[in-house]
Amino acid sequence: MLEKPKYLGHYYAAAFQEPGVAAAYHHRGAYPHATFAILNELIVDEPRIVLDVGCGTGDVTRHLVDLVERVDAVDFSQAMIDIGKTLPGGDRSNIRWIHSRAEDAFLEPPYALITGGQSLHWMDWNVVLPRFARSLTPNGYLAIINTEVSPRPWDSAIGALIKRYSTNQDYVPFDMLPAWDQHGLWKQVGNQRTTPEPFEQSVDSYIESFHAMSSLARERMSPERSAAFDAEVRDLVTPCACGGKLVSEVSGIVEWGKPHVVT
Repeated sequence: MLEKPKYLGHYYAAAFQEPGVAAAYHHRGAYPHATFAILNELIVDEPRIVLDVGCGTGDVTRHLVDLVERVDAVDFSQAMIDIGKTLPGGDRSNIRWIHSRAEDAFLEPPYALITGGQSLHWMDWNVVLPRFARSLTPNGYLAIINTEVSPRPWDSAIGALIKRYSTNQDYVPFDMLPAWDQHGLWKQVGNQRTTPEPFEQSVDSYIESFHAMSSLARERMSPERSAAFDAEVRDLVTPCACGGKLVSEVSGIVEWGKPHVVT
């Protein structure tokens, strides 16, 4: 049985159900377009049906929907799903939005691919990984998708600010995939990184992106503390902005493998 660190507990995960977190979510950096080409190449079985777990506002779902027969998009935050349905592609008839935890959602397998991002950190791995294993087609994979931002001059100072203002003081460094492997829940097969792409963002949008994080949800900070955090971030990054814009480089990272049923 793989025990999760306290900082990944339900109380902290539930912050993603807050309307303010869902409203701020689009300010987070987007996946580079090449990420979805990688995912498409991983789909080799029929039917071409994808399960997107912890889908949030559907950043993956809405990009894959034209490439597959159907996407089952699961999230435990109704606020996220409601916004996702209003975004481009969110109203497509071959998206089945499912408001539920991944642990007990009503699924319709088999799936040729299961996708998930950082939301996988919050799930009960002892439940979902065996469930995913039973739901995949013979050549299907679980693909974990992340982004990586190239180093920026202000990163270190921002990291210190987040640590000071975070409402999750239980955080400890933890590497999820090796832990899965060690406990027999998963075996990685491959990984691929996209070429970095420029990502331009206003200072205001950059500041708001932090409030799409569980640890900095406005609903869990006092108005005074939230405003103080915003002001300190603004002071740090404004000298680096050009015309009120910050430019970063973002790479997409896809790691795929086979989840296992532990006996």
